[in-house]
Amino acid sequence: MVDEEGTKTGGVSQASNDNGDGKGMAAISYLGILVLIPLLTKKDDPFVKFHVQQGLALLVAGVIWGFAWIILAFIPILGWLIAMAGWVILVVLMVMGIINAVNGAEKPLPILGGFAKAFKI
Repeated sequence: MVDEEGTKTGGVSQASNDNGDGKGMAAISYLGILVLIPLLTKKDDPFVKFHVQQGLALLVAGVIWGFAWIILAFIPILGWLIAMAGWVILVVLMVMGIINAVNGAEKPLPILGGFAKAFKI
C-alpha cells in the first residue's frame, strides 16, 4: 500500500512526528518494569501510549511465563526446553517491539498485540 507521499505503509501506522524523544520513550516501553517511565512521563503522546500498552502486555506475559517456568522446571529436559522456548519467544517479541518503536511504526506484537488494548491508559 502506498500513501499520498509515495511511501509504503503496508497496513502499519507510522508515527505522526519524528520526535526522537517519543521514539526513545516508546522503545523503553518494552524493557520490563521500565515501562513505568514512559507511562508516567509521556502518557499524552498517542504513539508512546500505543507502545506502553504493548509493553505492558509483554510485561504481564513475562510474569505469567515466570510462574509457568517454576512449574516446568520440575519436568526434566522437556519442561526445561519448553521454558527456554517461552523465554526466547518473549525476547524476540521484545526486540520486535523495540524495532517498531525506533522505526516509528505502530504495529501490534504478534500473539500479544490484541491483549494490549485491555490496558486502558
